[in-house]
Amino acid sequence: MRAVVITAPGGPEALQLIDTPAPAPGPEEIRIRVAAAAVNPVDLATRAGAFHDHGWIAQPEHTGLGWDVAGTVSALGSGVEQRHSELAVGVPVVALLAALDVPLGTYADEVVVPADSAAVVPEGLDLVAAATLPLNALTAAQALDLLGPAAGRRLLVTGAAGAVGGYAVALAAPRGWVVDGLARETDREFVKRTGASGLVTMIEDIDEGSYDAVLDAAVLGDTAVRVVRGGGHYVGVMPPSVPASRRGVTTEAVGVRHDGARLQGLLSQLASGELEARVHATAPLTDAATAHRALERGGTRGRWVLLP
Repeated sequence: MRAVVITAPGGPEALQLIDTPAPAPGPEEIRIRVAAAAVNPVDLATRAGAFHDHGWIAQPEHTGLGWDVAGTVSALGSGVEQRHSELAVGVPVVALLAALDVPLGTYADEVVVPADSAAVVPEGLDLVAAATLPLNALTAAQALDLLGPAAGRRLLVTGAAGAVGGYAVALAAPRGWVVDGLARETDREFVKRTGASGLVTMIEDIDEGSYDAVLDAAVLGDTAVRVVRGGGHYVGVMPPSVPASRRGVTTEAVGVRHDGARLQGLLSQLASGELEARVHATAPLTDAATAHRALERGGTRGRWVLLP
């Protein structure tokens, strides 16, 4: 099979297409024949060496890329049939491969993932759209979990028109948060559509301590902490970069975990229209560098998705 990997960090030109044997699923694992794999900022950071610098990646030959996958089950490891009766060869699924230090990621013809990371795709849901959901929606949902009960409290979501931020707004409002989104004026219609009560275009215009909590999908750090009231709560999305607390504000970051059961519910919301998947463009697996270059340039709304 084919897979896109890096042997050393670098720019988009560091991406290499290799031929490698299809991985065999171990106990409690499944193999997925990939139909679509979304490209996320974490992939660009991995390729550029950000996690190598922290000592978090130590693959001796090559490092795989890609966390999101949609496709069909192609093999089952031992124990899967007994614990996951919904998973069988040929069943369409999505999954999150929440791992940095792996020789093969979802940028591949086939990928092995934990069985409990996978969720069955509802009938009629497009696999390309579904591939954009796992990392971003689970990050948003788990970040909101850290913030605790809403109880009518005020929440600012930064990067509210982005992939994580858009899902955060859509998931927060039904929980009872009064949500404002920080985004560009040109994103007003989307941010309001997803459930925000208001749009803020400049965080510098917000008075200190205006919000009970901030979900900082835009990674603004200290600037975002400033607008949280004393004793409030800040949750970021970059565990290596948690800003310092001040005025008694709790500061932490979500470390996304795979969760097939939670993902199943999010897929149902996507299928029903409660959540909105945005695909910016697709590219063949062989042209992953094009997607990386486009994402680095910025300004896209929606995900690039690779098609093997």
